[in-house]
Amino acid sequence: MGAGYIAGLVGRRLAALGHHPVLSSRHRPATPGTRGLDWLPADVLDPDSLDRLFAAARPDAVVTVHGPSDITWCEANPDAADAAHHGGARRLAALLDGRRALMISTDNVFPGDRPSYGESDPTTPANAYGRAKLAAERALLATGDALALRVSLVYGWDTAGLRPNFFTTCALRLAAGQPVAVPDDHWNTPVLADDVAAWTAALLTSDVTGVLHLGGPTRLSRLDWARHIARAQGADPALARAAPRDDTTYACRPRNACLHSERAATIPELEGLAPADVHEASTRLIAEGEEQPP
Repeated sequence: MGAGYIAGLVGRRLAALGHHPVLSSRHRPATPGTRGLDWLPADVLDPDSLDRLFAAARPDAVVTVHGPSDITWCEANPDAADAAHHGGARRLAALLDGRRALMISTDNVFPGDRPSYGESDPTTPANAYGRAKLAAERALLATGDALALRVSLVYGWDTAGLRPNFFTTCALRLAAGQPVAVPDDHWNTPVLADDVAAWTAALLTSDVTGVLHLGGPTRLSRLDWARHIARAQGADPALARAAPRDDTTYACRPRNACLHSERAATIPELEGLAPADVHEASTRLIAEGEEQPP
């Protein structure tokens, strides 16, 4: 379920491995990352729509990465966020009938009072988005053959999306000589979108269930990251200006939105798939520029 930035990358990864992915969303995607991938209409709020999707696609397994993913919007619209995430997950769970499911989840299920969180840490969602996602996790995990892959801040080139991610937004603004105001008191372990796709494809055909964390190996503030992005493209790092988290759109995010995994090293399917360092990957992305899918 989903046809956005991450769903497109997952679909392309699965197709490269010989699978037949089918994207699904309310509206036909038109981004370069979804080009060449099959698509069917579906709305997680509409049970009849999901019935038609399953009848047409006849999936062996389901990856759900549906929205809304705008955390600030979810905080202002908690009932709608829960209806989409939790309600959608319950409807999907009822249709799985033994099929495997993998849900892309979030670090927002934690309060942010620790430097980083592992799978065994207790969940206390920081916001409405985290509450809706945690409820969705539980609905799918109750089916018995499901995995909730919690990811930290995902990045990569995404200029065609509705809401380009933090890396893309900073890189474009800073390259144009425009200032960005970002928190120096909001910490992440950013994870490359390609790594999310690689883990998802590897785990979808595994027997790993429960909860698994995917965060990058480096913990840094948004301000430090923005200044690194500026230096990597020859812009003035001073264009990245410090702003308190509470004075920005990140106010409802957990102060520490950081993940580490207590399980990943024991999972054979993840061998050779260590997540990239954010400094190295950011520098490489800027040097290479945005690649368009064939």
